Amino acid sequence: MSTTAYPTRPPAASSTRRPADRPIAVEEPSSGSQLLLDSAAVLSYDPATEVDWDAPLDPDHFGLNPEWSTLYGTDLWDEMTHQQRVTLTRHEVASIMSTGIWFEMILQQMVIRDQYCGNYADPDFQFALTEVADECRHSIMFARACAKMEIPAYFPRRSSIELGRGFKALASAEIAYGGILVAEEVLDVMQRDWMRGADVLPIVRTTSRIHVVEESRHMKFARQEMRERIAGAGRLRRHNSALTIAIAANVIVSNMVNESVYAAAGLDPKRAVATAKANEHHHTLMRSSCAHLMEFLDELGLLSRPAMKLYQRVSMI
Repeated sequence: MSTTAYPTRPPAASSTRRPADRPIAVEEPSSGSQLLLDSAAVLSYDPATEVDWDAPLDPDHFGLNPEWSTLYGTDLWDEMTHQQRVTLTRHEVASIMSTGIWFEMILQQMVIRDQYCGNYADPDFQFALTEVADECRHSIMFARACAKMEIPAYFPRRSSIELGRGFKALASAEIAYGGILVAEEVLDVMQRDWMRGADVLPIVRTTSRIHVVEESRHMKFARQEMRERIAGAGRLRRHNSALTIAIAANVIVSNMVNESVYAAAGLDPKRAVATAKANEHHHTLMRSSCAHLMEFLDELGLLSRPAMKLYQRVSMI
């Protein structure tokens, strides 16, 4: 079985017009949100023009790198035909995009609520609204990509939808930005790999590249906000925040791949779900994609033992 190395943060490329050649990494700002605003003015995209929406889909191209499929490396994967693998990976990436849209809608509401009647001249306020605008474009971009692949929307479990309602209404300070960071960091490493996949649909490669570039700023902003909000917090607050962020992470990650994707690929759903849950190859990839996030949470004192148990349930640690 072949494996692929997944660098957590690849080096930046030289700057040109197309997103496929523009730099990914954004230098850690020395003056906070103003530099993020400056970066957004230079490295922002309009998916309506950057993505070739009219290009036909190659029937042999996967929806994501096969190594990232929840069934890759299992006996069931070996039994599947090439077409089943293509179909499964397309439905898996559509499910992940759908989950992304769901959480981006939660994110937008939390950020707007946090900035309500803030200082309009403050770069923090202006970048927060810039992030909301980015997330709106991302949600539309993912929705169009799913429609292009002719895959209907996948939704989280009903219980998760209701938990999301409560989270977006009540989460604040480091908890709100921690939830935001979790969703962004988990996707980041995945998409950095998908956008380089030679056998991945160009529409997925391009949308992943756009998302990676713009989310790089969002992650820096979330980390910046978390450091500021948690500064001086006592042990009890850190413990409660750590647990709440871990619960949010558990809900987000457990909903990324809807169980219905297996039936769409002509598989026995019961067997496929059990196989995916036991797939150590995929668990290892998830842990590697979350390593940077776990280091940051530990740095802020937000990686308590109860929180770690929740992260272990979804192979984030």
